[in-house]
Amino acid sequence: MKRCYSYNHDKAILYLVATPIGNLDDITYRAVDTLRKVSYIYAEDTRNSMVLLNHYDIKTPLRSYHDFNKELKNDEIIEILEKGESVAIISDAGNPVISDPGYNICVSCIEHDIAVTTIPGACAYLSALVSSGLPPMPNTFIGFLDSKKSKRCEMLNEYKYVTHTLIFYEAPHRIIDTLNDMLEVLGDRYIVISRELTKKFEEIIRGNISEILKDTSLLKGEMVVLVSGFSEEKSEKDPMEMIDELISLGYRNKDAIKETALALNLDRRELYDKYILYKNNK
Repeated sequence: MKRCYSYNHDKAILYLVATPIGNLDDITYRAVDTLRKVSYIYAEDTRNSMVLLNHYDIKTPLRSYHDFNKELKNDEIIEILEKGESVAIISDAGNPVISDPGYNICVSCIEHDIAVTTIPGACAYLSALVSSGLPPMPNTFIGFLDSKKSKRCEMLNEYKYVTHTLIFYEAPHRIIDTLNDMLEVLGDRYIVISRELTKKFEEIIRGNISEILKDTSLLKGEMVVLVSGFSEEKSEKDPMEMIDELISLGYRNKDAIKETALALNLDRRELYDKYILYKNNK
């Protein structure tokens, strides 16, 4: 068992620093202080991040760290940290690692016994969740769906029978296609779309998917899409059909039965016996 104390100041630390998701005032004093004190800041897009650093008069050297150079930059960052200099990772907005770069370097630091800590702050999906009016707990955060329709629908199918509030990120140029796929795969569920969070034109749109699709002119800017979870009351699907559908998606028989039992609030053993009988008589 490894124990790692982030606040041993004799050693270098990797800081994962949350930045504003829109309004530049939404940053903590501690985040600003940390960004001033580290030796280097690595950012997803240095042009966007420079706006924030200039706003707070932060002069720390800024370097790029994104999905296309993360393998190369990981070694560079580890080398800096092993020399005893601390580093901060920031994304364009919100928390690093959450649908943004940062996971790889976090894992690399852990493997090299380098301390990793988080400077908390704004997070788009949590901000959207607490103001959505949908059940906050439990929730399932998925992030961005695949850009290809076939894979996007496959991903949606995986979460079709999840009873939690589902949370997605989506870009304006894909939102209409995504909503149409949600309507096709999940059914006409109640959803909440939070767009341009913390910015001047922040807006929260609520309604069934089909209703929102009637006026797509509203769907502009970066969005968080929250979808109501699967409900037995809203579904007329037979449990046997649901199990077969999950098996066709790659679930093992026992896992498909378990998921169906949870979704429909049924006894798993009883459902198993019924499914065996159903299969034998099919």
